[in-house]
Amino acid sequence: MAASTDSTLAISASIAGIMNEIHNPQHLQVIKTLTSALREEEYRDAVEEEVFSDLLKVLTNLCEELHTASADGDGLQAFSLQLQLTAECFRAQRNACVQSTRNQSLLRELGFVDVSVKLLKCLQAALGSSDALLEPLRCGIQFLGNLAVGNQTCKDDIWQLSFPDLLLKLLSVDDEKVVNYTSMVLHTCLDETKVEDLSDPENIQLALRVMELCRTRPELDWTVLIATQHFLGSASLVESMYSGMSHHERVTLLELLFAQLREEVSEECGVPPDVARFLAGSFQKSCGAVLALATGSASSDEVLQEALTVISLLDVLCEMTSDLKQFMFLQDHPDLLVTTVELLQQVHAIGKASKNIFSAAQNFSSLSADGESPVISFKAHLIRFIGNLCHGNADNQNKVRELEGIPLILDNCNIDSNNPFISQWAIFAIRNLLENNVQNQELVASLERRGKADYSALRQLGFLVEERDGSLLLKTVRKDS
Repeated sequence: MAASTDSTLAISASIAGIMNEIHNPQHLQVIKTLTSALREEEYRDAVEEEVFSDLLKVLTNLCEELHTASADGDGLQAFSLQLQLTAECFRAQRNACVQSTRNQSLLRELGFVDVSVKLLKCLQAALGSSDALLEPLRCGIQFLGNLAVGNQTCKDDIWQLSFPDLLLKLLSVDDEKVVNYTSMVLHTCLDETKVEDLSDPENIQLALRVMELCRTRPELDWTVLIATQHFLGSASLVESMYSGMSHHERVTLLELLFAQLREEVSEECGVPPDVARFLAGSFQKSCGAVLALATGSASSDEVLQEALTVISLLDVLCEMTSDLKQFMFLQDHPDLLVTTVELLQQVHAIGKASKNIFSAAQNFSSLSADGESPVISFKAHLIRFIGNLCHGNADNQNKVRELEGIPLILDNCNIDSNNPFISQWAIFAIRNLLENNVQNQELVASLERRGKADYSALRQLGFLVEERDGSLLLKTVRKDS
């Protein structure tokens, strides 16, 4: 039921009266009455500015009192009531902003943002002295979230007063609700300009904290939304974060990027080209780290995590070059194809030299257990990436031939339980290498006669290399029943 005019005046008079008395439980009931009234749309639309002015005076006094309050001894009861009153003021402010641009602007113009942020800083600094601090802290953050929704001026004010220190401190509080509400505020306030602010060295810790929460608290949806909807769209921020991250955190960033690419339904996704260039360069610089997994030198967690980062980089690059036209410029990225072919040569040679993590296996009965291996499908994905880089690109087709990569790929057409689907990716790569390339077609035709690396494995998988009109084609063979 909407509040009547008489009750509105009564609420206003009661709030004004709080200023002239020592705090008592009746004051808490007065603010609760206002909170309840502000749940009603009719009251929210009609509430007078004077009510908010008086509420601001109460909030300002509470801010001053809490700065000098004592949570011990004789002051404990007063301190507890001050916290309850603060929480209730924040609830009233929060309710006032629901679907009300008018009230959002009015609260901002009266100065609620400045006082509320000061109070949140005070409450955050005092955390640990009393669990009762959490409730007003949560309510205050919720108020900022409601104040910011759909109101750019309020967003800018909140950002100016809380970025980056307060937001970082709140995201570091050991309370799920505080972290979740703060993430909501951050997500609501962010825009392209503010994201660029995060990439500055003095602000990067806030972005890194969000990414750490994505790794350690994946159930918090707001942090994941911040990363996918804002962070991944900024090449400068991705580069700054990546450079300051541990390998654990880099893997999380890459996993989010991979998921974003997978979920993209349109040809254009929100990941800029410079992100792809940076990741390609990072793969080239660090890809050799994966070789340590075969030699036993990956005993330290740091070496292992660096190798896992390389594997995640490859997964992302494969996805970027699979039918996403905006990233196909990677086909021309300097020496990227050369690096990938050479890495495949090294991995393949190490796997053949002795039994190790890169060796081919036919142990499908224990595949689920072997699936824990960090390099499962790594060689298959190297071949897939080579195939992607050669799709419709004559220069890269020729480059793979010159690097003796074609016999290498044909030698990986065998079924391998350590690399599920490797034969399919090898066939895909060979198809892309042969397409409209006579020299590559002639090379494949000559391999069986030389016995160097024939394509008998292709036949075992049900494929023939057939000559037609001077070209070689991969053809599926039907076996007679």
